[in-house]
Amino acid sequence: QVHLVESGGGLVQAGSSLRLSCAASGRAFSRFDLGWFRQGQGQKREFVAGVTASGGNTKLADSVKGRFTISRDNDKNTVYLQVNSLKPEDTAVYYCAARVMTTVDITRPSSFHYWGQGTQVTVSS
Repeated sequence: QVHLVESGGGLVQAGSSLRLSCAASGRAFSRFDLGWFRQGQGQKREFVAGVTASGGNTKLADSVKGRFTISRDNDKNTVYLQVNSLKPEDTAVYYCAARVMTTVDITRPSSFHYWGQGTQVTVSS
């Protein structure tokens, strides 16, 4: 069992930066692929970023490439999402997710077993 807790969201102006954190409890954190997803009001949950268990491979949604970075610190059982140059369309609840490492496409929300409660990011224009 893995328990995930996100933090770092907030209300910011367009062009600002935030660092979202997701702290995990439980063992074998290093065996989990990790992902960040987001869901805007009235929208489907969408993939934002993912990092494999080894940390060797990362993937970003096209809409955030060049602005967002995902990283993990296995010593701290934490995954981060650095979000820069925020736009109003980035407004959403951001969720952290974990799954036992697999070769299944990391962009698929259904492949993740554990989810945090989400942190709200609101970007004003």
